[in-house]
Amino acid sequence: MALAVGIIPCMILRIVLLGNYEERSVAEKSAQIQNQCTILGNQLISSGYLEGKTSEVVDAELTQLSNIYSGRVMIVDGQFEIIKDTYDMDERKILASQSIIECFKGKGTSHYDGKNQYIEVTVPVMDQEAQNVLGVILASVSTDSIADSLEVYREKANIMLMTIVLILLIVVAFCSGKMMRPFHRLSDAIDAVTEGYDSGKIEENQYSETEKISESVNKMLVRWKKVDDSRQEFVSNVSHELKTPLTSMKVLADSLLAQGDVPAELYKEFMEDITEEIEREDKIINDLLSLVKMDKTSANTMNVTSENINELVEKCLKRLQPIAAKANIELVLESFRPVSAEVDEMKFSQAVTNLVENAIKYNKENGFVHVSLNADHKYFYLKVEDSGIGIPEDAIDHIFERFYRVDKSHSREIGGTGLGLAIARGAVIMHRGAIKVYSEPGEGTTFTVRIPLTYVA
Repeated sequence: MALAVGIIPCMILRIVLLGNYEERSVAEKSAQIQNQCTILGNQLISSGYLEGKTSEVVDAELTQLSNIYSGRVMIVDGQFEIIKDTYDMDERKILASQSIIECFKGKGTSHYDGKNQYIEVTVPVMDQEAQNVLGVILASVSTDSIADSLEVYREKANIMLMTIVLILLIVVAFCSGKMMRPFHRLSDAIDAVTEGYDSGKIEENQYSETEKISESVNKMLVRWKKVDDSRQEFVSNVSHELKTPLTSMKVLADSLLAQGDVPAELYKEFMEDITEEIEREDKIINDLLSLVKMDKTSANTMNVTSENINELVEKCLKRLQPIAAKANIELVLESFRPVSAEVDEMKFSQAVTNLVENAIKYNKENGFVHVSLNADHKYFYLKVEDSGIGIPEDAIDHIFERFYRVDKSHSREIGGTGLGLAIARGAVIMHRGAIKVYSEPGEGTTFTVRIPLTYVA
């Protein structure tokens, strides 16, 4: 591209200069011939050549003019008859071409034929006293000398153009190599960093472009490290969460095996504990499977249908009513208007269930959970408000992370897996919605969900 930018102006300049030289040379030669013919015209009048008188001087002038310019000169009288032809070919013939007719009107002409390489000039022979045209001098002159000079200049221009191209090639090669060095260093740095990105940082600030690329790559590496840390933490948490119930079951089972005669009451108590651990393990696995399904879900796998949101929310609360009643929690639904929207019934119900179940589990004794449903022309809004223990300010940014617990000991007591809010958030986002949380420690928590009435894939 840079080479083309340098060559194209040179080629245009070459064409313009050669064209100007040819045009100027032709104009100068035409002017010289016209001057010579004008001088010769005065001699024709003074010698009476047009009236049929002979003049050796005029004939010599005509011959000299023809030889100097390597051309042909003809004298045409007032009756359009050729009275003199330096080639002795067309004398006494009639010549009434367009240029001759124009010239008899007092206007000389000049025509250049570049293809056949000649200039044709007509000059009127005028009687200065009577101011009338008595005859015409027609000169056809070869332009071989102009063509030869033009060819010489063209060859020189070609040599100059080739020299410029060669210089440009060298300059472009040198400059491109120098300019590409920072990008090569940047590429090498990226290769080196990606092999151990947790300890590397790219800094290539020679150009604004490389500086921006370095900043973008460094941001990407930071996000990449966060994702990797999150993945490692997730694997660690999964391993820990799955191992804990298994360890408890093994301890209980070993205790039973270690005793010879186990009382029925103790046996029953141990078996109930084992059953609880199995249920806990089962819940963790089910929540993990839900997360995996959501991670793999795309717009093509969403089972979206038009649903009555009021009925869906009522069903979810009805299933959770026994849990609320057992904890003496008042569970209330307030619907401001009928709402129909395009949702995936299973995933939306899962989000509502997890939000309300969390509100029940992390509530105070004799507390309440208030669920409200409203809508406008574009979205519907679900609000889950509780009178629970609340969430510390430093934990609000992390509550949607997988396996994150504000109070780990209390969470395990009530059977929490730390996955419920992550599942709820994933389900809301898959519906192109948004979820927010507002909370004060000891004063309860409010989750607000906004989902479009019409699903957009």
